[in-house]
Amino acid sequence: MDFEPTERQQYWRNRVRDFIEAHIRPNIPTHHAQDAEGERWKVLPIIEELKAKAKADGIWNLFMPPRNDSHHHVDETFEFDGPGLTNLEYALCAEEMGRIEWASEIFNCSAPDTGNMEVFFRYGTREQKDTWLQKLMEGEIRSAFLMTEPFTASSDATNIETRIERDGDEYVINGRKWWSSGAGDPRCKVAIVMGKTDFAAQRHAQQSMVVMPLDAPGVTILRHLPVFGYDDAPHGHMEVELKDVRIPASNMLLGEGRGFEIAQGRLGPGRIHHCMRTIGAAEEALAKMCRRLQEREAFGKPIYKHSVWEERVARARIDIDMTRLLCLKAADMMDKVGNKSAKQEIAMIKVQAPNMALKIIDDAIQAHGGGGVSDDYGLALSYAHQRTLRLADGPDEVHARSIARMEFAKHAPEPGPSANALRSGAAPSAGDDSFSSGDLGVAR
Repeated sequence: MDFEPTERQQYWRNRVRDFIEAHIRPNIPTHHAQDAEGERWKVLPIIEELKAKAKADGIWNLFMPPRNDSHHHVDETFEFDGPGLTNLEYALCAEEMGRIEWASEIFNCSAPDTGNMEVFFRYGTREQKDTWLQKLMEGEIRSAFLMTEPFTASSDATNIETRIERDGDEYVINGRKWWSSGAGDPRCKVAIVMGKTDFAAQRHAQQSMVVMPLDAPGVTILRHLPVFGYDDAPHGHMEVELKDVRIPASNMLLGEGRGFEIAQGRLGPGRIHHCMRTIGAAEEALAKMCRRLQEREAFGKPIYKHSVWEERVARARIDIDMTRLLCLKAADMMDKVGNKSAKQEIAMIKVQAPNMALKIIDDAIQAHGGGGVSDDYGLALSYAHQRTLRLADGPDEVHARSIARMEFAKHAPEPGPSANALRSGAAPSAGDDSFSSGDLGVAR
């Protein structure tokens, strides 16, 4: 088994890493200063400046599927391509982006735009791609994904209540969404909305997805939702009211009743992208912790020489490396056998990665003392972001349920008298009977 990155994997990882160290990390103070000035919901000049540089350098849209992707229509030209990285190749790049909270946007690789671009790429009509995908891929606009709702348990997306009703050549949308990440950005021009077109259809055929301009009449942003006190401006997480919003019938994605199909295609890559970046966040926290422990003394000796810290740092290194291997395995399986066949590995890394990172970030906060819970070292913000990932794109419990059911199916008892001891019939199905979004939003 060869764990050494290939020449191509190293090439793209190193290009991202070098750009971050040369251009993004030195501009962290500039980013902080611009973020603190004036209006919260604004475009930061340093972001646009660095985006233009990364785009000119060709380190851009790295997440886009390669040309041999099965959803790439043969009758299209390839103007919607990125460099054609596989999931495994992109994993190493995304880890580097995860080291700095806002770095992924510089490469046009941040959520929810990545997931939305994949939806347009895989399921959009040519008109939808020309209108929205091209602008998103150029970094000219941003987007939102409206799925979770305040009055339903959104970990089971069959509960959603937003109505999408046909009226002649239009659809009319009514409902309320929240944790609509990205909707606060003044560059956000379009949203993908999940709602129900047929409440009487089979459970997983009621939902559809439509493309909705954010400036359509009837769209009202009611409030922004802070995360542990952070507003995440200018991105933001919004509660949005949709009242008699009319959109052309041509804005339907793929077809009525196919919302779950699109959602499953969107969230497989989205979930693992989060996990890739999480590993980078954990590496950054570990580096900060190690530096801090060697800079300070307590009780007559450097803090790092106290045995409790040796154990914590060692555990952090072990846990990061184990988690990275699981993440790379999931990415490799997605490339070789497809997202559906890799669903157990995707579910496992989605549970493991944020929990691993939270423990390391928590230890790093402890090592920094009072400074750790301030904004001075970025650890409190990192903790807030990683804690949300235990909810976003499906809460831990839903993924654990899926993992367990697949295990039960593998080890179902043979028919016979011994099986009667279970008194519950057949083993649980390995397949998911519901699609989970998580109350904190697939949009992140």
